[in-house]
Amino acid sequence: MRMLLLAGTMLALSGANAFAQSPKPTRFWNLTRYTVTSFQLSPPGQQAWGANLCKHDSDGTVDHDERLRIPGLKAGRYDAKIADKSGRVCVVRDIEVKEGAVFSVEEKQMTDCGK
Repeated sequence: MRMLLLAGTMLALSGANAFAQSPKPTRFWNLTRYTVTSFQLSPPGQQAWGANLCKHDSDGTVDHDERLRIPGLKAGRYDAKIADKSGRVCVVRDIEVKEGAVFSVEEKQMTDCGK
């Protein structure tokens, strides 16, 4: 009985330890006015836009006040190209991303826009 209790305790501790070590997902929080239909990142100033990250959402868009998990995104600074349901396309420059954290884009940052 004592051996069974010890084994159960070790199993529980190893499971908790594995859970504590699992990395948190990096997430984009849409604080703009509209639903985002395309969200692409580039190294600052390079306009080398990557894939549409909205594809990671189940409906392919990021609603206002929704958070989008972005697997594999490295920490650093990025420019973002954002298209929304209103038809505007905006570039937001120099966004800081930290791995496992939430980063956001707010409506007041959506100033460099076109259609």
